[in-house]
Amino acid sequence: MADDEARPAPDAPAGPPVCPRHPDRPSYVRCQRCGRPACPECQRQAAVGIQCVDCVREAAKQAPRVTTTLGGNARTERPVVTFTIIGLCVVSFLLQLVPGLVWTERWLFSPMAGAVEPWRFLTVAFLHSTGMLLHIAFNMYALYITGQFLEPLLGRARFAALCVLAAVGGSVGFLLFAGLPGPLGVSWTQGTVGASGMVFGLFGAMLPVLRRTGRSAGQIVVLLVINGVLGFVVPHIAWQAHLGGLVTGLALGAAFAFAPRRSQRVIGVVAPAAVLLVVVLAAVAKYEIALRPILVPGQV
Repeated sequence: MADDEARPAPDAPAGPPVCPRHPDRPSYVRCQRCGRPACPECQRQAAVGIQCVDCVREAAKQAPRVTTTLGGNARTERPVVTFTIIGLCVVSFLLQLVPGLVWTERWLFSPMAGAVEPWRFLTVAFLHSTGMLLHIAFNMYALYITGQFLEPLLGRARFAALCVLAAVGGSVGFLLFAGLPGPLGVSWTQGTVGASGMVFGLFGAMLPVLRRTGRSAGQIVVLLVINGVLGFVVPHIAWQAHLGGLVTGLALGAAFAFAPRRSQRVIGVVAPAAVLLVVVLAAVAKYEIALRPILVPGQV
């Protein structure tokens, strides 16, 4: 009988409805989709009425993927890859200024250093001249402008692949001129720093992308011509890296831009792999031809 006395009467008033996610909060507003109560923190404005956060999340999963002309995610809000690269460059630049850390010497690229530490082909893109703030300022501004345009169009994965391969392609371009006679050649021990190879790769990618989207590429062409001339007029500019990045970005951008709609995902994987294979083979061939007689005694 004690149990019967403890039970509430059948006509006893029920308690107020509570939010399933926050049981301590009475919630008199119900989700238009599932009918459950939703507290103010869990309410989301819908086209009609209010929906709870769970229903909004489920609807987002079931919604069809909306893509751009080139296969990027049309819902991408912020160029995360662009901001990440800029942040890494800024942090790396500050580390370059730390006395005794030898951060620059540890990660810069030279043709000879790249032969024994191949990661320098990429890490060089996150270093800049500490004696000229304009160097990092121009590169970061150019990366910001081009990234704002290209990253949403291509999608984060393909844009990241473009940036990485353009940086590596710039270093390979510098390597290919190592040891050549005359003013075009560079020393095997000559070091270089900067994200310019990556930036010029993005410039190169913009040419086919602008053509594919029906926009004018006149400003990019003028910018490339001006920088091309400056590379031969202003000393200490690694125009060889600019050229390598430009060619790499142009090739990859063309593959992304003119891929058939039904093949965009496949080409988004195949094209970067093919470009990576080409730049790796170019570097290996250069080292094999130029350094084998030195590293292997008796070879001619």
